[in-house]
Amino acid sequence: MAYTEAQKRASMKYIKEKTDDIRLRVPKGVKERYKKEAEKRGISTTQFILNCVEKELKNA
Repeated sequence: MAYTEAQKRASMKYIKEKTDDIRLRVPKGVKERYKKEAEKRGISTTQFILNCVEKELKNA
């Protein structure tokens, strides 16, 4: 089943209304380290980074 224009518009609307965008620049090689660790845990790289940040905030 093809991804329709209506689905695309709905997805873009959801992203715009429900999420914020954070750009993160890291030294070469760090992204791959994070990605591999996330894969070991069965989660996305984004979720891995969010978990780390939340853990740090709880420990602050």
